[in-house]
Amino acid sequence: MKKYIFALSLLTASSVAIAGHHENDAPKNGNTAEWQIKAYTSAAPTFIGDNASVIGSSGDVLRKGTNGWTCQSGNPRPIPTGGWKSAHQAMAVCHDDEGMKWMMAYMTGKKPVMTRDSFMWMLNGDMGEDNTTPGVFNKEDSTPGEWIESGPHLMLMPKDPANLKNFSTDFSTGAPYVMFAGTDYAHLMIPVEGYYKYQPNSGPK
Repeated sequence: MKKYIFALSLLTASSVAIAGHHENDAPKNGNTAEWQIKAYTSAAPTFIGDNASVIGSSGDVLRKGTNGWTCQSGNPRPIPTGGWKSAHQAMAVCHDDEGMKWMMAYMTGKKPVMTRDSFMWMLNGDMGEDNTTPGVFNKEDSTPGEWIESGPHLMLMPKDPANLKNFSTDFSTGAPYVMFAGTDYAHLMIPVEGYYKYQPNSGPK
């Protein structure tokens, strides 16, 4: 795991990253280590987050965990002056070693090579992406009707994306759906309570 954390730390330090039950206010002078640990670990249930390693926005390991999980910011956008305002804005995410492999591949534009499927928690949601095309982080650049700013969710990152071919890509039903279908980065989004809080008109009718 150390080699994955080191490699991911280098990428994080270069502000390269992908894409809950807490909303956290950042201190006015920026995101302290204490704030980051609290915010990033809130991406997962407490029984995972409380014992996870935490990577800070600088790429440093802020806390060494004991359960094989790692939590960090997943927002690829530049950090605002004063730091992230909330765990939602930071796009906090928690993943295991296999999830780390997926993230590193996504960040470097390589095909993920995994030994098994993996899950990632994002209980604070994210700041929005194009559901069809990887790497589109501005709504004005997205495919019409395919922009989704997510609330709390769990993600299944498959070893073989082809296993998701029979799932829908429709994110408006409340059921699990595929993001980035037909690409090496296809994964299953699994909405939980509050998923549509940032996009209320996209939820089930």
